[in-house]
Amino acid sequence: MFPANRAQPPRTDSRLTMKTPPSPSTVSSTISDVERDTGVAKETLRVWERRYEFPQPLRDPNGERVYPVEQVQKLRLVKRLIDLGFRPGKVIRHSTDELQALAEQTSGRSSASVPAPELQLYLELCKTHQMEALRRKLSQAQMTMGLKRFVIDLVAPLTTLVGEAWASGMLAVFEEHLYTESLAIVLRSAIFAIPQADSNTAAPRILLTTLPQERHALGLLMAEALAAAEGAHCISLGVQTPLLDIVEAARVQHADVVALSFSASMNSRQALDGLAELHTRLGEGIELWVGGACAALSRRKPPFARVLGLDSIGGAIEAWRQRQTQAQAQAVGQRA
Repeated sequence: MFPANRAQPPRTDSRLTMKTPPSPSTVSSTISDVERDTGVAKETLRVWERRYEFPQPLRDPNGERVYPVEQVQKLRLVKRLIDLGFRPGKVIRHSTDELQALAEQTSGRSSASVPAPELQLYLELCKTHQMEALRRKLSQAQMTMGLKRFVIDLVAPLTTLVGEAWASGMLAVFEEHLYTESLAIVLRSAIFAIPQADSNTAAPRILLTTLPQERHALGLLMAEALAAAEGAHCISLGVQTPLLDIVEAARVQHADVVALSFSASMNSRQALDGLAELHTRLGEGIELWVGGACAALSRRKPPFARVLGLDSIGGAIEAWRQRQTQAQAQAVGQRA
C-alpha cells in the first residue's frame, strides 16, 4: 500500500480546497471512511483521482481528503459495476444516473421495473422507519416458511434489494443499519430456538467469522442460521476477528470447519491474501468454507477453500457427514 505523501502542501485550486470545515450535510467521508464504505482501496482512489479526475475530494483545513456524499454514492455504483465485470475506465466518467441505469440493466433490473410486491412491502417498512412492524412481519414469515426457506427465498433477495436501494441513495446508511439490526434480531431468535443436535449424530463444528477488513455481519448470520438448521454446531465470533485469533479459536474450539463471509465491499486482494494465509496457518485438518458477494470468490476461486452459496450449505454439511462416515468405516476396516 502506498502511503499518503503528507509532505505536500494542500492543493490551492479553489474548486478543491475548502476554506472552512466541511458541512456534515455535504461532506461526510474521509478516505478511510470511503475505503470501508465502498471497498475501494485508498491507493486505488488516489490512482483514479490522477488518471480519471474522479473522485475529486475536497480538502479539510489540515489538507486531508474529504469526499462529498454524492461522490461516495457514485463510487458505490462504480464498485458495483466493476464487480459485475466492467473496467473502471469504461464507467467512471458516466454520471450517477447513467451508472445506476447501467447497473440495473446489467443485473437484469430496468429502471421501470418494480420489485416483487412482498419484498417492496418490507422495503417500505424500512424506508418509513416502522421497525417494530418490520420485525413482526419478518418473524411471522420465518414461522410460516421455516428457517431455511425464510433465509434463501426471502431474506437473501430482500437483502439484495436493500443493498441496491442503499447504493442508489434510496436508503440512508442509518436506514440500512436499522434493517440489518431488525433482521439480526429475528435470525438470532430463530437460531436460539433450534433444538440441540443429538450427541450421537455426526455434526461438524463450524467456526464462523470474518477477516479484520470485513465489518458486514448479515451474510455471516444468514450462513449460521442455515448451518444450525442442518444440525451443525456453530460457534460465531462475530466480525473482524484478527487472523491469528481465528486460528487459535479454531484450535481451542476443535473446529472442523472455519466459515468466512465476504461482502461485495470487501477488497478482492485483501480477501484472497487473507484466505491464503489463513489456510496455511490452519493446516490440512480444518476445512475452509467461504461465501458472499465479493468478486474474488467468483473470478478466482481459491483452490484451498470451498466457495458456497447459501443454498449449498446444506449439501456441504451432508457431504462432510458422508466423508466422516467413510473415514470411520476405513478406520474400522484397518483395525480389523
